[in-house]
Amino acid sequence: MRRIPAALAATLLLAACASTPPTPREPGPAAPLPRADAGTATAARANLAAASATLASGRIDLRAEAAGVRLSGEIGGLSRHGAHVLQVHARGDCSAVDASSAGPYFDATGQGATDGGSDRIVADGRGVSRVDQLVRGAVLGGGAANDIAGRSLVVLGSTPGATGARIACGVITLAPDGAP
Repeated sequence: MRRIPAALAATLLLAACASTPPTPREPGPAAPLPRADAGTATAARANLAAASATLASGRIDLRAEAAGVRLSGEIGGLSRHGAHVLQVHARGDCSAVDASSAGPYFDATGQGATDGGSDRIVADGRGVSRVDQLVRGAVLGGGAANDIAGRSLVVLGSTPGATGARIACGVITLAPDGAP
């Protein structure tokens, strides 16, 4: 008589184990986003605010072109006659006082460049630089791997006591359709 309840208990236990759903697997690394030849927007803007206790600020307008995105505008509060660098950085976050929240340099070409040395700007005698440069391989909008919308523009430069510091930062924001 005892064998029947033991056999019944064993059968129920095996049945319960067989019906247990499998444990979900951890998601693997996301596949890299594809690159795009064109974005979904034609214009954007970045309003640069001072970082690292400087007075640097400015406004950069961005326009999509066949070879990339054209940056144009003016940045003031720079070291007079000083060389600076204007770069796209990985994150659209300028909240840190030294703009470190913008993350590392962003290589829109996808070729593994680690710096934007060719993105040099020079200030005049008043500490103002007029910007006209092309971010090759970049697009605006659409979320592709080379999309720079939502990322940051960062000015690096030489200021007294802060050579190479991030001295201004602004998030790249898409312009509404039809905006100048």
